[in-house]
Amino acid sequence: MPRLKKATKEEIQIIKEAFQEKYSGAVTELEYKNDYELLIAIILSAQCTDKRVNIITPALFEKYPDVFSLAEASLDDVKELLKTCSFFNNKAKNIIKMAQSVIANYDGEIPHNQKELIKLAGVGNKTANVFMIEFEGANLMAVDTHVFRVSHRLGLSYEKTVEKTEAELVKKLKDDLHIFHQAMVLFGRYTCKALSPECDSCLFPHVCKTTKSFKPQ
Repeated sequence: MPRLKKATKEEIQIIKEAFQEKYSGAVTELEYKNDYELLIAIILSAQCTDKRVNIITPALFEKYPDVFSLAEASLDDVKELLKTCSFFNNKAKNIIKMAQSVIANYDGEIPHNQKELIKLAGVGNKTANVFMIEFEGANLMAVDTHVFRVSHRLGLSYEKTVEKTEAELVKKLKDDLHIFHQAMVLFGRYTCKALSPECDSCLFPHVCKTTKSFKPQ
């Protein structure tokens, strides 16, 4: 199979303008009331749907409404609250450790700094970036499965790792990265889906590099 062509500068501009027009006000579908709830929701959303996380978190936040209560929580109790979430054992351990670290190192306040966030248990580069994008509107890119798929189908990147894909997207899109992150997540979740993309609803029928590979069913 011949290597797909990368998006040209003109095509990148078309993509940017379409995403900005349709998704300029888009926000995460995770439900939260403050930075503590947002960070936990993002941690739980790894390899789990936002819909499932939104089902799980109300009971968790009612019982443990802040880092101070969560830091003292029973691991078994938190596991029970998270049991329908993927990898709930590790996630339960991580959010308790995260809460303890926030108290010990940040006076109980969730840090709003990408480098400091990454120091917390359960928080990697993607989680930190998603937090900063959502809560601060930071000019950062976070690559999840939807962003990875959409960026490859549109020829924005053919890198094989999340890290290299992120770097290439930052280089090519430059500004308003928070909009493009949210746009690609939602576009990938509802239109440019993995198995049955809704090509008839595509914003980019003349830009997509995989129209011959993916057909609506």
